[in-house]
Amino acid sequence: MRHFHPLPFSLTALTAAVGLGLSATALAQQERTIDVSLPLGPESQQGIGILKFGEELERLSDGRLTIEPHYDNALGAEREVIEGMGLGIIDAGIASTGPMGGFVDEFLLFDLPYIFEDHEHAYGFLDSEHGEQLAQLAEEQMNVKFLAWMENGFRHNTNSVRPLEHPSDLDGINHRTQESRVQVDTWEALGANATPMAWTEVYTALQQGVMDSQENPLATIYDVNFYEVQDYLNITQHVYSPAPLMMSLNLFNSFSEEDQQIILEAAQIALPVQREASQELEQRYKGELAELGMTVTEPDLGPFREAVRPVIDKWAPTVGEDLVDAAINFDH
Repeated sequence: MRHFHPLPFSLTALTAAVGLGLSATALAQQERTIDVSLPLGPESQQGIGILKFGEELERLSDGRLTIEPHYDNALGAEREVIEGMGLGIIDAGIASTGPMGGFVDEFLLFDLPYIFEDHEHAYGFLDSEHGEQLAQLAEEQMNVKFLAWMENGFRHNTNSVRPLEHPSDLDGINHRTQESRVQVDTWEALGANATPMAWTEVYTALQQGVMDSQENPLATIYDVNFYEVQDYLNITQHVYSPAPLMMSLNLFNSFSEEDQQIILEAAQIALPVQREASQELEQRYKGELAELGMTVTEPDLGPFREAVRPVIDKWAPTVGEDLVDAAINFDH
């Protein structure tokens, strides 16, 4: 009778190591096209950032990893895309933080008014440990991996009634908000009649006079032709809107460590390119919207900030008072 003896430990370990090495090498050499969802088009600051990300991803991976952008919400609205990434049915995407407060209370920070004074204030906060902590919360509670804190920029008011020099100019104006309790409180504090409305209904509501007013970054105001149905652009700069580049955590974890680092590096290289494009386009769009017939007003923001202080006080316990204080008082 023949007896079979187990392999000596050293040989077993060597065999396992070789096997692991081979599998890791195979995984590292994975070829993959990543589908990326964008709310806006290829000429937008989002498009510029994503194209740079794709270019760097392809370069760093020697052509193994590429992207396929899907513009203008072709894969679904932002909330659907975030949920889809969490479920692993959408690869990656850019989305504003607006819908994220419905998943993670701390993300309501980005709905609060007048938290950030300017771009440098926002960048400093997001690129600090506070941004890392928020990204970790998203990973744990939304099952998405934050790759880079890209942006939509500051949001501004448009309306078809009058220029805004003071919060009292909003009296009697029917204003559309996103489906956010914080935003409703903000615009009611400023004196408007605030009504949440789905994004797909906004243009028609403004066109038909059901709504008088809305707010968005300048890129969005330009991109969706709001100048056709709104007469006044008011540089209220009331909310800073990040638009993080994210990936399904399931997909991210399926890559080798080497490819994970390539993905993160490509996103970080693209980040300053996207932010710079965002600021440049914001200035360009302000001029072009004026040329298209909008009356542009840059009010003193002091009275607006004062009017919404009660909103910050009300929501700080939900968001986290330490987080709100850290954001407002961040040394930049």
